[in-house]
Amino acid sequence: MRFPSIFTCCLLAVSLLMTPAETQAETAKTRILMLTQSKGYTHGSVKRDKQKLAPAEIAMIQLGKQSGLFSVDCTQDAAADFTKENLQNYDMVMFYTTGMLPIKEADMQYFLNDWLKQKGHGFIGFHSATDTYKTYKPYWDMIGGSFNGHPWNSNNTVTITVHNTDHPAMKPFGKEFQFKDEIYQYKNWQPEKVHVLMSLNMEKCNPKKPYQVPVAWAKEWGQGKVFVNNLGHNPQTWTNPAFQKSVIGAIKWIRGDAPAAVPVNPELSKQEEAKAAAATKKAESK
Repeated sequence: MRFPSIFTCCLLAVSLLMTPAETQAETAKTRILMLTQSKGYTHGSVKRDKQKLAPAEIAMIQLGKQSGLFSVDCTQDAAADFTKENLQNYDMVMFYTTGMLPIKEADMQYFLNDWLKQKGHGFIGFHSATDTYKTYKPYWDMIGGSFNGHPWNSNNTVTITVHNTDHPAMKPFGKEFQFKDEIYQYKNWQPEKVHVLMSLNMEKCNPKKPYQVPVAWAKEWGQGKVFVNNLGHNPQTWTNPAFQKSVIGAIKWIRGDAPAAVPVNPELSKQEEAKAAAATKKAESK
């Protein structure tokens, strides 16, 4: 069995010094495999400097330690670490990735059709996880959509409306908030298969196209769960308290600690599209 980072080795060494109670608490932690490999554009949030960990990786490892809920192994070697054998060591997978990753077809099929559908398992996709496997339908069937440009770049401050303030991953944001980050628009978008959690408020975001721009969504996948959040382009996002609390909320939701229903809500997307069309028409008439 191959471990993707030195952190797991360190945990094994520390475990030898633990009391039985400490060992039991450590075993109860959710084990997360965080893949940050780029086969396209490499974002600053996942760019390593001379073999050091990237900002997003550091943030997730620290958040796991601070919360006591989870441990994280970070890898940028999908071919070696994203395998059927290695997935047995984890409860959740996080992607902050781009492009066509070097994952064997059999391993990807196992992940999508078996591992991820198991109770207690989950997938969390950050930012460019939707800019991954854009021509591979089984993947975007799972994740919900594919990157199709970012009219709102990393220097833009956008206004985001939260549609489900009761979801544990959304509570930290309130009903509406402003955030400085790069926002994607999507193709292969499947509103009939997801529960949209928050979207751009197109009336306040200089609309570019007359359609909804979802920012986060969730869905059931068999007995497993999927959570996707567009935010995360800027390294500063990873130290933002509300964003970090949102990540904790998503993990608790997947673990089952914070239950929340995520029924598909395509009618909401239709309403948001109507608002976007009206906002676009108004902007064009000026």
